[in-house]
Amino acid sequence: MTVLVAYASRHGATAGIAERIAAGLRTAGLPAEASSVNDVRAVARYDAVVIGSAAYMFHWLKEATAFAKHHRAVLTERPVWLFSSGPLGTDLVDKEGRDVFEASRPKEFAELQTLLRPRGDRIFFGAWDADAPAIGIGERFLRLMPKSRAALPTGDFRDWQAIDAWAVEIASELQSAA
Repeated sequence: MTVLVAYASRHGATAGIAERIAAGLRTAGLPAEASSVNDVRAVARYDAVVIGSAAYMFHWLKEATAFAKHHRAVLTERPVWLFSSGPLGTDLVDKEGRDVFEASRPKEFAELQTLLRPRGDRIFFGAWDADAPAIGIGERFLRLMPKSRAALPTGDFRDWQAIDAWAVEIASELQSAA
């Protein structure tokens, strides 16, 4: 059972999560590889697929959504999981008392749930380096606004234990179905 962990990443944090998931699957005895959605040509050669994307302003990166839709016919025939990275910090509850992961759930997840019927999804904390070169107009605009820049916590907030545990969960589900 070969697993693809396809990802869309702007600054590399989501790519790191995808690589970690693939490594966890390999440790559990499943052949797995992580690859950018832009580099994947043949999804049909994989037995299961995990798709992840960075999320900005409550949206997955367009290339991740396009990948899922483009390969929908093949993906609906396989076990699929979705993940997103993006919330910054370590607080599990926001200022309004909402669950941070639910509040930052990408808007595309609802449509992808219907299209792909994934077996599960997760949202992970991301990483932000305020000094990294801006990518896209949104980031350029953000960097021009000192208050906005100061409002975003800088650092790597990825929870490797949660990511590893999810990889084990996926591996267990795949191995029990085999």
